[in-house]
Amino acid sequence: MARHRCGGLNVLSRSGTSYRSAGSLSAIPSATGGIARLACARVAESGKDPAALLSQAGLTLNDFRDPAVRLEVATQIKILELAARELEDDILGFRLARSFDLREIGLVYYVMASSENVADALRAAERYSRIMNDGVRLRFNMEGRTAAIALEYVGVDRRGERHQIEFWLVTLVRICRQVTDGRLVPSRLQVRHLRAGMPPEFRTFFGRDVEFGADGDVISFPVPVALLPLVGRDGYLHDLLRRYAEEALVRKAPHGATVRSRVEKTLTPLLPHGRGVAKEVARQMGLSTRTLSRKLGEEKTSFAEILDQSRAALAKRYLEEEQLPVSEVAWLLGYRELSSLTHAFKRWTGMTPRQFRSRSQPS
Repeated sequence: MARHRCGGLNVLSRSGTSYRSAGSLSAIPSATGGIARLACARVAESGKDPAALLSQAGLTLNDFRDPAVRLEVATQIKILELAARELEDDILGFRLARSFDLREIGLVYYVMASSENVADALRAAERYSRIMNDGVRLRFNMEGRTAAIALEYVGVDRRGERHQIEFWLVTLVRICRQVTDGRLVPSRLQVRHLRAGMPPEFRTFFGRDVEFGADGDVISFPVPVALLPLVGRDGYLHDLLRRYAEEALVRKAPHGATVRSRVEKTLTPLLPHGRGVAKEVARQMGLSTRTLSRKLGEEKTSFAEILDQSRAALAKRYLEEEQLPVSEVAWLLGYRELSSLTHAFKRWTGMTPRQFRSRSQPS
């Protein structure tokens, strides 16, 4: 039976289905269980016994120490709902996110905190957050005057869920504020679920009203905010931590490497030759184009998305090599015209390649 620690609590799976080992082949979305542990600890701190609460979630009190065993996301959501009811706290997820140490997030937090700017930090969150919770998928987009990070539930029922999503929203805003050492205020904050009214704590923390009952869960910032440099940026540390994070993604994949990681590995050497297209990548992977598209769809991504994100990451890496002319960087990325790279790079970063290179060079 699987064992875990929940703060000072001990929790054991009764049915064997509420927790999964890291090597499980199950497709059920899982999480590290950190939010549920915080909720359990809060129940214990209130002087109440969480045993009955955990029993309703299919769990019993026991050792809860093994970090290799993950909690099903649906079970985490249920624990949060039960804890909120027990504590009579309708904004429990919000309050839990306001008070915990962000460093408890671990590797993903440190990858974000060592990034160059807010946009890069949010891109790191987009790529690596599934290490913590593969039931929530992040999507970062920067177009026009707005930079937005959207949260999508994958394999988990979003309807009526409040506490976990509010925990995520608060945590992302807290991270953006901490790594810039400023009280950033979102230009817009939208959530799918409804509330009878605006909790005053929300307005105080976010600095603006939350739009409940929206079409999605989205945090938006003005582009200048997304381009703010981070106080703890460290290119060498960031590259090192990203390697660890990439390894963690591969280890987490049900059958070793994800289809996405295989596409990325196959795609990079094809780009300079103008062969970075889905048909050629699929051929080299021994798949049909249709099968590749279907498999990527199962991972909630697409070839076009991988191509764009790979080019963005490679462009920054190549531009840090001072001896590489920008025209050669364009060729390495499969662009026939320098203007195509310039247009794409401004969409990714808000800067031209030459502006990025001048900022990256030591003064």
